Amino acid sequence: MSRSKVVVLVSGGMDSVAALYHAQTEHEVVGALSCDYRSKHNHREIPLAAYHCERLGVPHRVISLSFINELFASDLLQSGGAIPDGHYEELTMKQTVVPFRNGILLSIAGGYAESVGAQGLIIAAHAGDHAIYPDCRETFMQAMGEAIRLGTYAEIQLLRPFIAFTKAQIAARGHELGVDFAKTWSCYKGQEIHCGTCGTCVERREAFAVAGIPDPTVYASVAPLPAKPVTS
Repeated sequence: MSRSKVVVLVSGGMDSVAALYHAQTEHEVVGALSCDYRSKHNHREIPLAAYHCERLGVPHRVISLSFINELFASDLLQSGGAIPDGHYEELTMKQTVVPFRNGILLSIAGGYAESVGAQGLIIAAHAGDHAIYPDCRETFMQAMGEAIRLGTYAEIQLLRPFIAFTKAQIAARGHELGVDFAKTWSCYKGQEIHCGTCGTCVERREAFAVAGIPDPTVYASVAPLPAKPVTS
Protein backbone atom coordinates (compact mmCIF):
# COMPACT_ATOMS: atom_id res chain seq x y z
CA MET A 1 0.00 0.00 0.00
CA SER A 2 1.45 3.37 -1.02
CA ARG A 3 1.64 6.22 1.49
CA SER A 4 -1.90 6.89 2.67
CA LYS A 5 -3.98 7.85 5.70
CA VAL A 6 -4.12 5.12 8.34
CA VAL A 7 -5.45 4.40 11.81
CA VAL A 8 -3.33 2.32 14.21
CA LEU A 9 -4.56 0.08 17.03
CA VAL A 10 -2.26 0.96 19.93
CA SER A 11 -2.56 -0.92 23.21
CA GLY A 12 0.55 0.54 24.84
CA GLY A 13 2.51 -2.69 24.51
CA MET A 14 5.87 -2.84 22.78
CA ASP A 15 4.48 -4.34 19.54
CA SER A 16 1.74 -1.79 18.92
CA VAL A 17 3.91 1.16 19.96
CA ALA A 18 6.62 0.00 17.55
CA ALA A 19 3.93 -0.36 14.87
CA LEU A 20 2.80 3.22 15.53
CA TYR A 21 6.32 4.55 15.00
CA HIS A 22 6.77 2.30 11.97
CA ALA A 23 3.50 3.59 10.50
CA GLN A 24 4.73 7.16 10.83
CA THR A 25 7.59 6.35 8.43
CA GLU A 26 5.32 4.95 5.71
CA HIS A 27 1.92 6.61 6.09
CA GLU A 28 0.02 9.59 7.45
CA VAL A 29 -1.33 8.43 10.80
CA VAL A 30 -4.66 10.20 11.30
CA GLY A 31 -5.73 8.39 14.45
CA ALA A 32 -4.90 5.79 17.05
CA LEU A 33 -7.31 3.68 19.06
CA SER A 34 -6.90 1.96 22.42
CA CYS A 35 -9.60 -0.32 23.77
CA ASP A 36 -10.31 -0.66 27.48
CA TYR A 37 -11.96 -4.06 27.82
CA ARG A 38 -11.06 -4.25 31.55
CA SER A 39 -8.06 -6.51 31.24
CA LYS A 40 -5.85 -6.76 34.30
CA HIS A 41 -3.23 -4.58 32.60
CA ASN A 42 -5.29 -2.06 30.60
CA HIS A 43 -4.69 0.60 33.25
CA ARG A 44 -0.92 0.17 32.79
CA GLU A 45 -0.93 0.04 28.99
CA ILE A 46 -3.34 2.76 27.93
CA PRO A 47 -1.57 5.75 29.53
CA LEU A 48 1.59 4.68 27.69
CA ALA A 49 -0.31 4.49 24.41
CA ALA A 50 -1.50 8.04 25.08
CA TYR A 51 2.06 9.15 25.86
CA HIS A 52 3.43 7.96 22.52
CA CYS A 53 0.51 9.34 20.54
CA GLU A 54 0.99 12.74 22.15
CA ARG A 55 4.72 12.57 21.45
CA LEU A 56 4.04 11.90 17.77
CA GLY A 57 1.11 14.30 17.48
CA VAL A 58 -1.38 11.55 16.66
CA PRO A 59 -5.02 11.92 17.78
CA HIS A 60 -5.73 9.20 20.35
CA ARG A 61 -9.08 7.82 21.43
CA VAL A 62 -9.88 5.26 24.13
CA ILE A 63 -12.93 3.05 23.59
CA SER A 64 -14.62 1.47 26.60
CA LEU A 65 -15.60 -2.17 26.03
CA SER A 66 -16.51 -3.12 29.58
CA PHE A 67 -19.02 -5.69 28.33
CA ILE A 68 -16.09 -7.97 27.45
CA ASN A 69 -15.09 -8.19 31.11
CA GLU A 70 -18.70 -8.83 32.10
CA LEU A 71 -19.60 -11.45 29.48
CA PHE A 72 -16.44 -13.18 28.28
CA ALA A 73 -14.36 -15.91 29.94
CA SER A 74 -10.62 -15.20 30.15
CA ASP A 75 -8.05 -14.99 32.92
CA LEU A 76 -6.70 -11.86 31.26
CA LEU A 77 -9.82 -10.02 32.36
CA GLN A 78 -10.44 -8.50 35.78
CA SER A 79 -13.30 -10.98 36.14
CA GLY A 80 -11.02 -13.95 35.42
CA GLY A 81 -8.61 -16.08 37.42
CA ALA A 82 -4.88 -15.76 38.08
CA ILE A 83 -2.43 -15.09 35.25
CA PRO A 84 -0.21 -18.16 34.72
CA ASP A 85 3.59 -18.02 34.84
CA GLY A 86 5.78 -19.80 32.32
CA HIS A 87 6.75 -19.71 28.66
CA TYR A 88 4.50 -17.76 26.33
CA GLU A 89 3.88 -20.84 24.16
CA GLU A 90 2.75 -23.03 27.08
CA LEU A 91 -0.79 -24.34 26.74
CA THR A 92 -1.63 -22.61 30.02
CA MET A 93 -1.42 -19.30 28.14
CA LYS A 94 -4.69 -20.23 26.45
CA GLN A 95 -6.28 -19.14 29.73
CA THR A 96 -5.41 -15.56 28.75
CA VAL A 97 -7.12 -15.66 25.35
CA VAL A 98 -10.04 -13.23 25.17
CA PRO A 99 -12.47 -14.86 22.71
CA PHE A 100 -12.48 -13.10 19.33
CA ARG A 101 -10.88 -9.98 20.82
CA ASN A 102 -9.13 -8.92 17.63
CA GLY A 103 -12.28 -9.52 15.61
CA ILE A 104 -14.16 -7.10 17.85
CA LEU A 105 -11.37 -4.50 17.96
CA LEU A 106 -10.81 -4.61 14.21
CA SER A 107 -14.54 -4.24 13.49
CA ILE A 108 -14.67 -1.09 15.59
CA ALA A 109 -11.42 0.26 14.19
CA GLY A 110 -12.54 -0.39 10.62
CA GLY A 111 -15.64 1.73 11.13
CA TYR A 112 -13.60 4.44 12.83
CA ALA A 113 -11.00 4.42 10.04
CA GLU A 114 -13.66 5.02 7.39
CA SER A 115 -15.24 7.74 9.53
CA VAL A 116 -11.99 9.75 9.75
CA GLY A 117 -11.15 9.40 6.06
CA ALA A 118 -8.45 6.75 6.36
CA GLN A 119 -7.67 4.15 3.73
CA GLY A 120 -5.88 1.69 5.98
CA LEU A 121 -5.93 0.14 9.44
CA ILE A 122 -2.78 -1.18 11.15
CA ILE A 123 -2.55 -3.94 13.74
CA ALA A 124 0.70 -5.24 15.26
CA ALA A 125 -0.03 -8.99 15.23
CA HIS A 126 3.22 -10.91 14.90
CA ALA A 127 4.60 -14.42 14.42
CA GLY A 128 5.07 -15.05 18.15
CA ASP A 129 1.32 -14.73 18.70
CA HIS A 130 0.43 -17.55 16.34
CA ALA A 131 0.93 -20.47 18.72
CA ILE A 132 -1.73 -19.43 21.24
CA TYR A 133 -3.96 -16.71 19.77
CA PRO A 134 -6.13 -17.83 16.80
CA ASP A 135 -7.23 -14.25 16.07
CA CYS A 136 -3.60 -13.20 15.49
CA ARG A 137 -2.85 -15.75 12.78
CA GLU A 138 -2.49 -14.68 9.17
CA THR A 139 -5.38 -16.86 8.01
CA PHE A 140 -7.67 -14.96 10.37
CA MET A 141 -6.14 -11.60 9.41
CA GLN A 142 -6.67 -12.30 5.71
CA ALA A 143 -10.30 -13.18 6.29
CA MET A 144 -10.90 -10.21 8.59
CA GLY A 145 -9.11 -7.90 6.19
CA GLU A 146 -11.35 -9.02 3.35
CA ALA A 147 -14.45 -8.49 5.51
CA ILE A 148 -13.35 -4.95 6.41
CA ARG A 149 -12.57 -4.16 2.75
CA LEU A 150 -15.91 -5.48 1.55
CA GLY A 151 -17.81 -3.84 4.40
CA THR A 152 -16.57 -0.28 3.88
CA TYR A 153 -17.19 2.15 1.02
CA ALA A 154 -13.57 3.25 1.35
CA GLU A 155 -12.47 -0.39 1.00
CA ILE A 156 -10.29 -0.05 4.11
CA GLN A 157 -7.17 -2.19 3.89
CA LEU A 158 -6.03 -4.13 6.95
CA LEU A 159 -2.26 -3.77 7.23
CA ARG A 160 -0.15 -6.03 9.44
CA PRO A 161 3.48 -4.98 8.97
CA PHE A 162 4.79 -7.31 11.69
CA ILE A 163 2.83 -10.47 10.82
CA ALA A 164 6.04 -12.36 9.87
CA PHE A 165 8.22 -10.71 12.56
CA THR A 166 9.41 -12.33 15.75
CA LYS A 167 9.19 -10.32 18.96
CA ALA A 168 12.97 -9.82 18.77
CA GLN A 169 12.64 -8.35 15.28
CA ILE A 170 9.96 -5.97 16.53
CA ALA A 171 12.24 -4.92 19.38
CA ALA A 172 15.03 -4.30 16.87
CA ARG A 173 12.77 -2.28 14.58
CA GLY A 174 11.44 -0.20 17.45
CA HIS A 175 14.98 0.43 18.70
CA GLU A 176 15.94 1.58 15.21
CA LEU A 177 13.00 4.00 15.22
CA GLY A 178 13.89 5.43 18.62
CA VAL A 179 11.05 3.89 20.62
CA ASP A 180 11.47 4.32 24.38
CA PHE A 181 10.55 0.79 25.40
CA ALA A 182 10.70 1.78 29.08
CA LYS A 183 7.41 3.49 28.31
CA THR A 184 5.65 0.35 27.07
CA TRP A 185 3.89 -2.35 29.07
CA SER A 186 3.71 -6.14 28.63
CA CYS A 187 2.96 -7.82 31.97
CA TYR A 188 -0.51 -9.33 32.07
CA LYS A 189 -0.67 -9.12 35.87
CA GLY A 190 -0.83 -5.31 35.76
CA GLN A 191 0.97 -4.68 39.05
CA GLU A 192 3.29 -1.81 39.94
CA ILE A 193 6.19 -3.29 37.95
CA HIS A 194 6.53 -6.13 35.46
CA CYS A 195 6.49 -9.49 37.25
CA GLY A 196 9.14 -11.02 34.99
CA THR A 197 7.62 -14.51 35.13
CA CYS A 198 4.28 -14.49 33.27
CA GLY A 199 4.22 -15.46 29.61
CA THR A 200 4.25 -11.90 28.28
CA CYS A 201 7.11 -10.90 30.57
CA VAL A 202 9.07 -13.97 29.48
CA GLU A 203 8.44 -13.07 25.83
CA ARG A 204 9.54 -9.47 26.46
CA ARG A 205 12.73 -10.48 28.27
CA GLU A 206 13.60 -13.01 25.58
CA ALA A 207 12.98 -10.50 22.78
CA PHE A 208 15.48 -7.98 24.10
CA ALA A 209 18.04 -10.72 24.78
CA VAL A 210 17.75 -12.22 21.28
CA ALA A 211 17.81 -8.78 19.64
CA GLY A 212 20.90 -7.83 21.63
CA ILE A 213 19.25 -4.65 22.86
CA PRO A 214 19.44 -3.43 26.49
CA ASP A 215 16.16 -4.11 28.28
CA PRO A 216 15.06 -0.97 30.15
CA THR A 217 12.27 -2.78 32.01
CA VAL A 218 12.22 -3.15 35.80
CA TYR A 219 11.14 -6.69 36.74
CA ALA A 220 10.15 -8.13 40.10
CA SER A 221 11.99 -11.32 39.11
CA VAL A 222 14.78 -11.99 36.64
CA ALA A 223 14.88 -15.74 37.28
CA PRO A 224 16.23 -17.83 34.36
CA LEU A 225 13.86 -17.87 31.42
CA PRO A 226 11.81 -21.07 31.02
CA ALA A 227 12.50 -23.34 28.07
CA LYS A 228 10.21 -23.34 25.07
CA PRO A 229 7.73 -26.22 25.42
CA VAL A 230 8.31 -29.30 23.29
CA THR A 231 5.53 -29.93 20.79
CA SER A 232 4.83 -33.32 19.27
